[in-house]
Amino acid sequence: MYTTVNEDGVLNNYATEPKMYYAEYPAIWEQRKYVIQAVFASLIVTTLILLGFSVS
Repeated sequence: MYTTVNEDGVLNNYATEPKMYYAEYPAIWEQRKYVIQAVFASLIVTTLILLGFSVS
């Protein structure tokens, strides 16, 4: 941790910055997993909206 002291004696603590890295493009199996998650999320949202309309 990096610490500085100003002229009034106040300590300022700074966290160490993590090493930066670039994200990699998702593999084909990861892309398929995201599509499946999107389908299920869409079904849940659609079901909730239709349920809300039917109740009201």
